Amino acid sequence: MDFEPPFQGTCKTLLQNPTHYHDKPSDVDECELPVIDLNNLKFGHTEREKIVSEVAQAASQWGFFQVVNHGVSQEVVNNMQYEQKRLFRQPFPKKVEHNLLNLSANSYRWGNPEATCLKQFSWSEAFHISTTEIPTMKTEHKSLRSTIEAFVKTVSGLARSLAEILAQPLGIKPVYFEENCPARTSYLRLNRYAPCPFSSQVYGLISHTDTDFLTIVYQDQVGGLEIYRDGRWLGVKPNPEALIVNIGDFFEALSNGIYKSIKHRVVTSQKVERFSVAYFYCPSYDVVIKSCGKPALYRQFTLREYKQQTQIDVQEIGEKVGLSRFLL
Repeated sequence: MDFEPPFQGTCKTLLQNPTHYHDKPSDVDECELPVIDLNNLKFGHTEREKIVSEVAQAASQWGFFQVVNHGVSQEVVNNMQYEQKRLFRQPFPKKVEHNLLNLSANSYRWGNPEATCLKQFSWSEAFHISTTEIPTMKTEHKSLRSTIEAFVKTVSGLARSLAEILAQPLGIKPVYFEENCPARTSYLRLNRYAPCPFSSQVYGLISHTDTDFLTIVYQDQVGGLEIYRDGRWLGVKPNPEALIVNIGDFFEALSNGIYKSIKHRVVTSQKVERFSVAYFYCPSYDVVIKSCGKPALYRQFTLREYKQQTQIDVQEIGEKVGLSRFLL
């Protein structure tokens, strides 16, 4: 199929070298993430305080939770799924060319052609779209653009509301996010996880933590997301009515370790493709992230410094190290 990236060709050597295999465990248990009904925010101070407590507890104990009655309509979700499938069905050479959607260079990404072992290779493809680029997408993709605009309009407000809720128990003023996370600094990622004939050895997305404050994800009902909790991997049971929210590295640092940015990954399927959409709520590049508690666990840093360190680590050891680089 001409729309598939050359996954097999790129990792042929890795797959033929048995010393590079890393068999995935087959006994991963399934879990249901905490579910928080945001509709209760409408019912006054007492209900809001209850939700604040539930969200903070989920962020500190799980690092992941689900929200229902989140404001993203089923129509927008259905449109997003349809448009996403159309986009990824474009011929691979067209997807590689950045002018397909009139996005910046390297907006389209797949696998990891520079991987030296299977644990560094992700059997997936994605479009990374800065929110500033959405209005400039080509007119022939106006249906995709309008769908993305509708999704981002709701999810960006949701991200800010959840950040403000999480800030409350920490004593951080809600205005912190209004001042430091303008709409232009966040981005959207459209993901496709292709069927993989080597699903026992290769992940759709390798284990990692997110760099941002919050990530909000809509996933289809195929499943495949796994989180690392209490020393073991757990599969996340899909919920068609929910969006998944996870804490990023920046919120763990800001909260001085109270909220947890935990490792997660996506497993592959031999026969079924999987789609998801992720919204990353990020600060401006030069905003200083400083732990709110004392003694501080992490030294202060900016997004620019964090990304520079991540690039160094990826070049030198093949993967992101993350927050531990900034421990005091």
